[in-house]
Amino acid sequence: MAAERKYQRILLKLSGEALGGQGFGIDAQTVQRIAAEVKRVHALGVEVAMVIGGGNMWRGADAAATGIDRATADYVGMLATVMNSLIMQDAMEKHGMATRVQTAIEMPPVAEPFIRRRAVRHLEKGRVVILAAGSGNPFFTTDTAAALRAVELNAQVLLKATKVDGIYDDDPVKNCYARKFDEIGYMQALNMGLKVMDSTALSLCKDNNMPIIVFDLQQEGALEAIMRGEKCGTLVSKDVKEPV
Repeated sequence: MAAERKYQRILLKLSGEALGGQGFGIDAQTVQRIAAEVKRVHALGVEVAMVIGGGNMWRGADAAATGIDRATADYVGMLATVMNSLIMQDAMEKHGMATRVQTAIEMPPVAEPFIRRRAVRHLEKGRVVILAAGSGNPFFTTDTAAALRAVELNAQVLLKATKVDGIYDDDPVKNCYARKFDEIGYMQALNMGLKVMDSTALSLCKDNNMPIIVFDLQQEGALEAIMRGEKCGTLVSKDVKEPV
């Protein structure tokens, strides 16, 4: 099986909205489908770490706009990511995968604290590690947390699952002429203001040469195809020639 995979260790970033299906909250069928997709790559021997957002339950920036203190709103958002992570853990284990949830904010009754060396050991033992509560700091997104954890855990690639099949120069839902990029450089994505990830996360990946693949998790088998080295979604990397 090892010969069939391109990557040994990955960091998969899921938005909270990805767990909500077409609405707010949790869609059990969607959660089970995502767990099944992860199982397919786990069966290839890929070491999987995950970061899940909390936007299906709470968005700190939106809540802050209503007058709630921004730091407080962000901490509530971190708790939303913990709830999502525990739900995903349950689904993964029902699919036969050993799973550990680690949180940036300590809460021993429900999860381990994030300890880098322990997380690496879990991955080496074939356990899926779900990293919750973002980076543990307000004012930082879960995209930034995903970039940080990918670098800390020596992942070979950061996979950002979205509801579109890659990065476009405009919203493909609103503009049928939007052009999709098969590959793009970090600086090009930053300079064009493309909504790949927030600028802090993108800059962190750039500084540490962490490739990003943006793909559509709703496309069945897309995650496994990437693991096998097939072109899928959009690659963000320094290897792409930047425009003069």
